[in-house]
Amino acid sequence: MALDFLAGCVGGAAGVLVGHPFDTVKVRLQVQSVEKPLYRGTYHCFQSIIKHESAFGLYKGIGSPMMGLTFINALVFGVQGNTIRALGKDTPLNQFLAGSAAGAIQCVICCPMELAKTRMQLQGTGEDNLKSKNYKNSLDCLVKIYQKEGLRGINRGMVSTFLRETPSFGFYFLTYDSLTRYLGCEVEDSYIIPKLLLAGGMSGIVSWLSTYPVDVIKSRLQADGVRGVVQYNGILDCVRKSYREEGWRVFTRGLTSTLLRAFPVNAATFATVTVFLMYMRSEENLRECEAGPAIQQPSSL
Repeated sequence: MALDFLAGCVGGAAGVLVGHPFDTVKVRLQVQSVEKPLYRGTYHCFQSIIKHESAFGLYKGIGSPMMGLTFINALVFGVQGNTIRALGKDTPLNQFLAGSAAGAIQCVICCPMELAKTRMQLQGTGEDNLKSKNYKNSLDCLVKIYQKEGLRGINRGMVSTFLRETPSFGFYFLTYDSLTRYLGCEVEDSYIIPKLLLAGGMSGIVSWLSTYPVDVIKSRLQADGVRGVVQYNGILDCVRKSYREEGWRVFTRGLTSTLLRAFPVNAATFATVTVFLMYMRSEENLRECEAGPAIQQPSSL
């Protein structure tokens, strides 16, 4: 159990470092005004951020996911691993249920973390607002939101986060398990790393595609009121107004940067987690062999 938690932390760190610039672009595209858009698309957004805010602008808000990654990834991989063991059989349905359980539980940390990340990513957007800085860092952001809005403000977007995370993590772990079995990812396979990278990357893409419209709504709700004007009264109101003003395409806004991010991030995360577990378990088995014969327990990657 401890290995599941530790592996999640290591894999999460790798994923955050690889993917945060893409996440910044995704959030900016999702919440920009349709009347006065700052960016024409994914590439233009990347270009504009680097031009006006330097490369460090792409890493705005990274403190929040880095602070939360220990708990979130420990929860996700720990809960998923323990749920699979509790369910008894490693079947596709149980993989989906275990992943969904992990996704639901981590919302408690994920929602405030993503709120701070979103606010930090939007801070100083636009050429006229580059010197506008309300928050010093992610922790300062959460403290100020709490002082102004209380616990309700800290948990803004919790329902939409739950609706996004629960099914998406189910598909996430189901896809990874199915692909690793199909590709034949065995410890002695000389191509195991490329196979793990492919399985992890595709898992991330499937996971995002399964609930992406919900993520757009979550981002809009968490960004609502940043510039002083509150537009939405809840999830349904946000869906209604967004669709009326911008059409169905609004629910795919930022999808390109999200999918560009999803593959390398989840390839790095899952490959790191799996290789870490393989290495640690091989060391564990070696110590057991040296200590004497023991009953071998089945375990899955």
